[in-house]
Amino acid sequence: MAYGYITKLDENVERQHVRYNNRYGIAIAADIYTPKNLKDDQLLPALIVGAPYGSTKEQSASVYANQFAQLGYVTLTFDQVYMGESAGEPRHVASPDLYAESFSAAVDYLGTKAAHVNRDQIGVIGISGGAGFGLSATAVDTRIKAIATVSMYDMTDIREMANLAPEQLFQLKDQLSKQRWIDFENGQPEYHPNFPETPFDDLNDLPNQDALTNEWLRFYALKRGFHPNGRGSATTTSNLAMLEFSALDYIKEISPRPILFVYGDKAHSRPYSERAYYLANQPKQKLVVEDCEHIDLYDKIEKIPFDLIDVFFKDSFI
Repeated sequence: MAYGYITKLDENVERQHVRYNNRYGIAIAADIYTPKNLKDDQLLPALIVGAPYGSTKEQSASVYANQFAQLGYVTLTFDQVYMGESAGEPRHVASPDLYAESFSAAVDYLGTKAAHVNRDQIGVIGISGGAGFGLSATAVDTRIKAIATVSMYDMTDIREMANLAPEQLFQLKDQLSKQRWIDFENGQPEYHPNFPETPFDDLNDLPNQDALTNEWLRFYALKRGFHPNGRGSATTTSNLAMLEFSALDYIKEISPRPILFVYGDKAHSRPYSERAYYLANQPKQKLVVEDCEHIDLYDKIEKIPFDLIDVFFKDSFI
């Protein structure tokens, strides 16, 4: 069975598949969403939607792109390098540097090749793990005029994420370092996907795991959010790259460009957004969605505050 986009394309929106290279020459697969019936010379603001870590453009990123195209934006979603339909071997390798670069590569494309784009009005929406890399890119790429993070995760903050004591951190580094020998001998890196090859039919079929794992499974392991190219995680030794990179080191330098942090009041990831908000300089805003967990903002149209995010970007582009 073929699995496509998790949301239906609106009848007033066109979607076009494109490919372009990042500055390292790696081909990136992307989708451009545009409102229908535009005049030839009509220019619109543009938004780059960064998918969650281990996810693809067909999943939650498509939900946001489809909605914001209806609100008058050209929107672009992409598969990260080594993921989905983008190039890069071996598959599922994660690099925080390259992941941040993917946002700037999207700006390159939108500002030179895409039709109907006002290149002076380009913003970013980063979802979950994509938010941290989007912030990193925005800190150095001044062409990005505003950024909104949604259910933010900082995948480079492994120390805090796992609450590791110094000796535990050393053990993790030692384990991952030695795994490189194993990978080299095997000729390929170790990779253990988090989610099944085919989705479960309903909640009752899901394995009984801890609360956090169950939350991920409720999205990625059901037809709700499943895609065969988005089975989560990355190669085991990708965590070494995350340990030597900090996505938020230069978040203060995003100012005077504005940042909006959107997260649920019940989201397990809430501390990431609140820490990033604390570290950022003004102008910055918080938008806390009531009765909302982390994955609700992946696809729950009735809970995602599209109208308020729209106002944020429209105000930012004035």
